[in-house]
Amino acid sequence: MTQIKNAMEIFQLLDKSNCGECGDKTCLAFAASVFKGQKSIDECPKLDREIIERYSDCSGNHNIVDQNRDEHLKMLKDQIAGLDLAAQAKKTGGRFLDGKLTIKILGKSFSVDQEGNIYTDIHVNPWVAIPFLNYIIDGEGLSPTGNWVSFRDLKDGKEGYPLFRKRCEEPMKRVADIYTPLFDDMVHLFNAKQVDEEFESDISVILYPFPKVPVMVCYWMPEDGLASSLNVYFDETADKNLDNGAIFTLGAGLAQMFEKLAVRHGYSEAEFHN
Repeated sequence: MTQIKNAMEIFQLLDKSNCGECGDKTCLAFAASVFKGQKSIDECPKLDREIIERYSDCSGNHNIVDQNRDEHLKMLKDQIAGLDLAAQAKKTGGRFLDGKLTIKILGKSFSVDQEGNIYTDIHVNPWVAIPFLNYIIDGEGLSPTGNWVSFRDLKDGKEGYPLFRKRCEEPMKRVADIYTPLFDDMVHLFNAKQVDEEFESDISVILYPFPKVPVMVCYWMPEDGLASSLNVYFDETADKNLDNGAIFTLGAGLAQMFEKLAVRHGYSEAEFHN
């Protein structure tokens, strides 16, 4: 079966004309529907038959998201078996001890052994596990330069940015608008660092999902009739240490985590989806 890691990969197959003939208003919405199993990819009238045949078994199944994640995780774990974890520890900014490579993810220790088994004191979500293994397997180990760029400026990010905006930046902004302690929680719960305001933002916080893949969240408060705004930035080396799909998964996962954090503090999920 052709493996689809996220909705952005489906979106990249489409012509992005937003013709609406599939029943969705935009190609972006259609890609999300296919990935969730709510629609079949052959409902796009503009796709070539060869593409439809290649990807038709990846849509129309309500369990496809979990199935694809499980298969992708298994593939990554199989690749771990062929790595020199001690050498990878040096590249990734981790440490190698007792047969395990350990790195810090948002201030928490995550370890992996030679069979690809992951060890940590907290629950392992797929949005963490997949980028974690990808970072170890494919990361070039480049040190951050301190030059911040948008997702659209990373490799293959231009076409995928609308979906990244929808799945990461917009939901993160909704949480920040309603749950005011969010940025304090980033610092105290996830080992983030508040820095001098970048890009003339009101708040700038740097998170460290991985030692060599920092993420900066900039927030502009509503002012003088203007709505609030939030943008996520990556160091310009991010696409050398993670592939595009893993970066997308990471951004969307952070947004989900922040929403769940607000819900645990008494806010309703409905408040973030109105």
